[in-house]
This record gives sequence, C-alpha cells and structure tokens, in this order.
Amino acid sequence: MVRGKLVRQYTIRNIPAAVDRALRKKAARSRQSLNEVALAALAQAAQVSAPQARDLNAFFGSWVDDPEVDLALAAQRQVDEDLWR
Repeated sequence: MVRGKLVRQYTIRNIPAAVDRALRKKAARSRQSLNEVALAALAQAAQVSAPQARDLNAFFGSWVDDPEVDLALAAQRQVDEDLWR
C-alpha cells in the first residue's frame, strides 16, 4: 500500500528492445531504478501524476565533510561515567 492506496503488481511482456534500451539508459542517467523510470513513463502516458520516490537514493554519496559536524558528533559520543555507575 502506498499512501493509503492499493498498489497493483504487473507483469509486462514483449517489451520492444528500443523501449528497453531507452528506459534503462534513462534509469542509469537519472540514478533511478528501472522500476521507478517505468512507473513514471506509464504515469505520463496515462496522464496521471507520477508516483513519488519513497527512498533516500538521491542522498547517497552526498555527504560533505564538515569539521563542525564532526566536533558535534564527537561531543555526543562522550560517555558520562557517572551515569553508568
């Protein structure tokens, strides 16, 4: 279920090679799964809004080193020995 709506499973056969190549190329370029790209293409063709991504893939590899964050994290990792007695 997605946002309270019933989700259906489909099996689609006999995908033309050109369509397969185009979808796979678009998926690789946009760093999305083939399933996400295919769903967006189906939604566009059906003239309905595309499903929204429900994962964090867009954030992978986006970490930027920040010394202030490192200091804050180090401070949070300090163990207060009095609390552990």
